[in-house]
Amino acid sequence: MFGQFDGHLARQGYIARGGQILDASIVPVRCPHNTRDENAAIKKGEVPEDWADKPAKRCQKDLDARWTKKHGKSHYGYKNHVNVDRMHKLMRRYHVTDAAVHDSQAVDHLLMQGNTGSGVWADPAYRSEEMEAKLRDRKLKSHIHRNRERGKPLTEQAKGSNRTKSTNSAFVRVRVEHIFGAQANDMGGTLVRTIGLVRAKAKIGMKNLAYNMRRLCQLRRINPCPA
Repeated sequence: MFGQFDGHLARQGYIARGGQILDASIVPVRCPHNTRDENAAIKKGEVPEDWADKPAKRCQKDLDARWTKKHGKSHYGYKNHVNVDRMHKLMRRYHVTDAAVHDSQAVDHLLMQGNTGSGVWADPAYRSEEMEAKLRDRKLKSHIHRNRERGKPLTEQAKGSNRTKSTNSAFVRVRVEHIFGAQANDMGGTLVRTIGLVRAKAKIGMKNLAYNMRRLCQLRRINPCPA
């Protein structure tokens, strides 16, 4: 359905333009009340021993969600990885994982060739030699800042590269934050109340689709006849 609606957007004149912005947002689920041993078993991909004969308890436990930390705070759930086009602020691709998956590991599911712009924007967490090589191979231009390594200052060359990329970079990246803010504040929040990754993918995918529908209505009000 998401792909079909993206085709509808293109037919209405809203093709992906201006480059692509990559980002991810944590989607929380109900916090589990597990013991350390239970959490250790789940992390290994196992079902805790005493759950086998308790089907009612087992069906209420999410074995696919994971813990992660952001800004020093712990979060439990999934991640919504998205590709947003720079011009229209529409989601073009998304990928759902557990929250422990690093943002950069979803890049292969997000990058697209159909955008009219070659630029790619993302926060420094996406920056790596592998990522830069991947973008070069696809003839895409990186606007991702270099991060200093732990205990090492940035070189003058890296600082110069960051200054060059800073032109409008923060303004571009904040556009995707508007999307996550709209989902959290205007669309009933992001908490997933289902159990398991399969259902989480469906729930998050439907919310992404609903955002694009809302955004299309806004774009039509702004410009009824897109080029």
